[in-house]
Amino acid sequence: MTPADTTAAFAAPRITVQPSGRAFTAQPGETILAAAIRQGVGLPYGCKDGACGSCKCRKLDGEVVHGEYQAKALSPGEAAAGLILTCCAVPLGGDVVLESRNVTDESAFPIKRLPVRVAALERKTDDVMLVRLQLPAVEPFRYHAGQYIEFILRDGSRRAYSLANAPHTQAEGPHAELHIRHLPGGKFTDHVFGAMKEKEILRAEGPFGSFYLREDSDKPIVLLASGTGFAPIKALIEQLRHRDIRRPAAVYWGGRRPGDLYLDDWIRAAAAELPHLAYVPVVSHALPQDGWTGRTGFVHQAVLDDFADLSGHQVYACGAPIVVESAQRDFTALRGLPAEEFYADAFTSEADKH
Repeated sequence: MTPADTTAAFAAPRITVQPSGRAFTAQPGETILAAAIRQGVGLPYGCKDGACGSCKCRKLDGEVVHGEYQAKALSPGEAAAGLILTCCAVPLGGDVVLESRNVTDESAFPIKRLPVRVAALERKTDDVMLVRLQLPAVEPFRYHAGQYIEFILRDGSRRAYSLANAPHTQAEGPHAELHIRHLPGGKFTDHVFGAMKEKEILRAEGPFGSFYLREDSDKPIVLLASGTGFAPIKALIEQLRHRDIRRPAAVYWGGRRPGDLYLDDWIRAAAAELPHLAYVPVVSHALPQDGWTGRTGFVHQAVLDDFADLSGHQVYACGAPIVVESAQRDFTALRGLPAEEFYADAFTSEADKH
C-alpha cells in the first residue's frame, strides 16, 4: 500500500446532508449523530439510544453499520427502504449522503458540561417532583425552549430531562426547572425521591435535542403532552408569551387521573392571559371519587375528535412513546398533517430502552 493509499484508507468519512448541503466528518467508530453534535450540525434527535426514532432519516448514498436499536424505532421495512438511525449508525468505510429535513445552524448551541446545584425540591404529586437547579453564573447557559439536559451519574450513565423553563427566564438568575417522575427501582429517580437534598451538586451536560418552536412559521399549533412530557411544552408556552407570538395554539395535556395534571392551575392562568391559547385537559382513568367532569380517554384521540383537518398545522408532542407514536401515525394518516410538521420528543425512560 502506497502512502497515498494509506491516507485514503484512514481518511475520516465525510457525511453530507441534503438538501442543505451541510457536511461534516466522523471519527473512527463514531456515530453520525455524535459527529454532527460535536461539530455543531443540528440534526434531529431525541433519546440518542436507538429507542425513539426521532433521528430517523434517509440514506441516499454510502454504507453504514448500525449498533443495537429497537425495532419500534426502525422497522425492518424502513431499514430495507434505506432509512437509518443516525444515533447508532456508523459510516462503513466511506462517505455518506443523507436526506434530513431540519438541519439548521441556529439550532446548535454549544454543548457544555457544567456543575449544577439543587436549589429547591417541590413534590407536585406522589410521583412527580419539580426540581429547580442553580446553574453557574460565570457564563450564560444558552438553549432553545423545548431542549433537554443530561445528568452524568457517577458510573458514567446518563439521565435526560427536559428544561421546563424558557431561556428568557435566565434573567431571573441562572436556573433550570425539571419535572421528574419517579420510576420505582430507577437508579436516579429513587435518589431524587429519597436521599436528594437541597445544595447537592450534580454534573450535567447540554443542551440537547431538536424539539423547539419553529418561529419562522405562522401555522397554528397543537401542543400535545402526556404526564411529565408537559415540561418542554411549558417552556414552549413561556416562549410564545415572551416573544408575543400570536399564532393560535391549543394545548392538550393527558394524565391517568386529574392529579397527574400537576400544573393545571399554571396552565389555566396562562390560557386566561393569552387569548390565542386554548387548554384541553384529558384524563384517561378517572375514578368516581375524582369528580372529574372534563374530557376523558386518550389525549391524542381528543385532538382527533376536535380537528377534522391538520394539514395546515404544526404539532409539537412530548410524552410516553406510545402517545407520541400514536399521534404521529394518526395525525398524518387520518388528518392530513404533513409529516415534516410533526415535532416530537418521546419521553424515553431507561426501562423503555431495553
